[in-house]
Amino acid sequence: MTTSPSKHLETFPNPRPGREYQIHFEAPEFTCLCPKTGQPDFATIRIRYAPADLCVELKSLKLYLWSFRDEGHFHEDVTNRLLDDLVAATSPRWMEVVGDFYVRGGIHTVVTVRHGAVPPP
Repeated sequence: MTTSPSKHLETFPNPRPGREYQIHFEAPEFTCLCPKTGQPDFATIRIRYAPADLCVELKSLKLYLWSFRDEGHFHEDVTNRLLDDLVAATSPRWMEVVGDFYVRGGIHTVVTVRHGAVPPP
């Protein structure tokens, strides 16, 4: 295997920094572990943002999301952590991260976190 999980998020210069536009990502294969039971939690992670000077590079985003696979996290914590790390790496105009977790214990959990003045979808 030539790649491995990484907490490092790479960026590249926004090709149109003078224009506000939206970037959407959907990662339907996110996994982490339940901190109580150690069992896997599965989620679709949705990221929506307006870049300022930097954009997140997709391969590094994939490896970053992969890095959570063997770690225990509550849904609320991991979704906030994703937002915090992405905002720290890119300093966007605004960003929204949605953690849409599969049913566990009969409960479907969706966690939405925002940075800046996020416009309606």
